[in-house]
Amino acid sequence: MQIRWAAISALTAVSAATGWGADAPRKVVVRPDLSGFYDIATLTPLTRPAALGDRLSLTDAEAKKIADEAAALRAATSKASDPNRKAPPEGGDGSEGAAGNVGGYNTVWVDTGEKNFKIDGKFRTSIITDPANGRIPPMTPEARKRAMERAKYNRPNRGDAFWITENITPGPYDDPELRPTAERCLLSFGSGGGPPMLPVLYNNLKQIVQTKDTVMILNEMVHDARIIRINGQHEPPEIRRWLGDSIGRWEGDTLVVDTTNFNDMPALSGASRNLHVIEKFKRLDDKSLLYSFTVEDPTVWTAPWSGEILWPATDQRIFEYACHEGNYSFAGILKGARILEADAEKKKAAK
Repeated sequence: MQIRWAAISALTAVSAATGWGADAPRKVVVRPDLSGFYDIATLTPLTRPAALGDRLSLTDAEAKKIADEAAALRAATSKASDPNRKAPPEGGDGSEGAAGNVGGYNTVWVDTGEKNFKIDGKFRTSIITDPANGRIPPMTPEARKRAMERAKYNRPNRGDAFWITENITPGPYDDPELRPTAERCLLSFGSGGGPPMLPVLYNNLKQIVQTKDTVMILNEMVHDARIIRINGQHEPPEIRRWLGDSIGRWEGDTLVVDTTNFNDMPALSGASRNLHVIEKFKRLDDKSLLYSFTVEDPTVWTAPWSGEILWPATDQRIFEYACHEGNYSFAGILKGARILEADAEKKKAAK
C-alpha cells in the first residue's frame, strides 16, 4: 500500500540514525495515500432495474451480455454520417433526443464505461446498495409537489412559448440565472462533482491530491474542485455552497467526509439545502479505491439511501474543460425564447 508523509518518515529516520531527540517520545501517524487519477465510468446504473429485485450482483454471463450489447450499440451509433442526408424538418422531427433529432451529442462524445464494476469479485447490479432493492426511496409529499412544479420547466418542445400560454411566471427563460447550473457551465452535468460523486454522461475522471491537512478532489467535467479540510469545523449555517462544506477525518485507513451547508441548488438531482452526505474513501490496493456514501435529506426523501462504487486508477490525465469558450448557444437560447414569446403574443392577439 502506498504511504504518504514522506517528510515525516525521513525526519524520523534521521533522528534514529543520529540519536538526535532519542529520549523524546514521538508518534508518527501514517495514512494511506489516496492521491492519483481515477476513471469511474461504468455500465452499472445508479438505480437497479426493478426486474432484478434485491439482487446485489450479476452472474458473469449476465455482465458479459450487458457489456456486449453496449459495445454493439456504440459500434452501430458511431458510424460515419451520410454526407448526402437531408436536413431534419424545421423545429425537429418530434422524436426524443437533442431538440427533436436536429443535432447533439453522439456516442463519440459519450463515455459510460465498457462494463459493470466489480466489488468483492462480483459484478454489481446498481450503485445503490441500501435500500435492498437498489432504488432511491420515495419522495415526501411536499417534495413530490415541488418536483411537479419544476416539471413545468421541462416540457417537451411544442413549438410555442408554453410559459406564456400556461401563465408560468417567471418563465424559465426570463432570467439567465434561472437556467440550470450545468447549462450555465457552473457545475458538472449530474452529480459528477458531488457529493455524492457519481458517474455521468462523459468526462468521468477524478484527481485526488492529498496533504496532511487537506484533500482536494478535481472533477474532470466543468472542473469542479472540492476542498476537504481534515479535522476542521463546519462553516456557520448561513454560509452555503453548491458543493457544500466538506470536513474529513480518518477512521483507521478510511477517509470519512461529512458534507453539509449546501445552497438551494445542490448537484444531486432533487436534493435541497438540507442535504447531508457522508462519504468514505478506502484504498483497496495500488490500483483502486472503494468509494461509498450515504445521502440524507428528510425534506426530500422518506429515508436515507446509500451506495458504493469502485474507483479504478487510470493513466489518463485531466485536460481543461472550457465549457463556454467560443460557445454562443446560451445567447441563442435566450434569443430563441424572445422569438417564441413574440410569436405567442401574435397568436393571442389574433384570437
